[in-house]
Amino acid sequence: MSYGAISNAQSLAADTQSLGALKLEAGKNSPEAIRETAKQFESLFMRELMKSMREATVKSGLLDSPGGDLGTDLLDQQFAVQMSGQPGGLSDLIAQQLTRQMGTTATAGASSAAANSPKTVATAAIASRPHRAPTESQSSFVQQHSQVANAIEKSTGIPAGFMLGQAGHETGWGKHEIKLKGGAQSFNLFGIKAGSNWSGKVAEVTTTEYVNGVAQKKVARFRAYDSYADSFKDYARMISESPRYAHAKLQTGSAHAFASGLQKAGYATDPDYAAKLSRAINTTLAIRRVQA
Repeated sequence: MSYGAISNAQSLAADTQSLGALKLEAGKNSPEAIRETAKQFESLFMRELMKSMREATVKSGLLDSPGGDLGTDLLDQQFAVQMSGQPGGLSDLIAQQLTRQMGTTATAGASSAAANSPKTVATAAIASRPHRAPTESQSSFVQQHSQVANAIEKSTGIPAGFMLGQAGHETGWGKHEIKLKGGAQSFNLFGIKAGSNWSGKVAEVTTTEYVNGVAQKKVARFRAYDSYADSFKDYARMISESPRYAHAKLQTGSAHAFASGLQKAGYATDPDYAAKLSRAINTTLAIRRVQA
């Protein structure tokens, strides 16, 4: 990125009044302008996320000072700019929203002002962001499994952040992992069931299934593995090789599109699965940017 682009992004991270300039920039309706606009909106969101995380931390008060607060704010601005624009992140979703809105508006001949409105982009950001700052248990879970997820991403192309988010959602961030009889680990992070074609170990547990939208408790058979790495490998193999998930596999540019693809393919019976999974993935992506 050029010095001018960095300067613009830092200005936006510090001053929300710069949203008007974004409207004009996005109005150019070029891929470069849209990507830069989306990245700058993401930097705003990242700054607010880090601010909320800091506010959630108890301060001693001994070293607090206006100068220190200013330094921290400036550092947050710099981090927000550096962490924005990563593949599979919020900026990709915002760019897609802008592109679709602009394309639809151009075809219909409607006013370009509505398509370029910051409100449209802000709505996409709100829908995709975590509802609250990541917890310590979420951060620990992501850190624990990142090495394996990164390796699987290199071999399959499935984003590590997407896999970690789904594993976190399925297990309550490691708090509710499936157990074998007697309490031994099943290492099943993705809630994959043991069908007739599964010849490995099996864990039978009571789970919640939705039938015609109604939650019901049922005993189900789940696959069991020898390690977490085996769980990641089996999940990636299923997503990559099963025709059932072929469409979802192509939606790795957007957390929401990927989650919706899995739900449409019948990965889970929960009618709100896509929304819940999207939030978990976006939480993971935020954690990984901070941990990087």
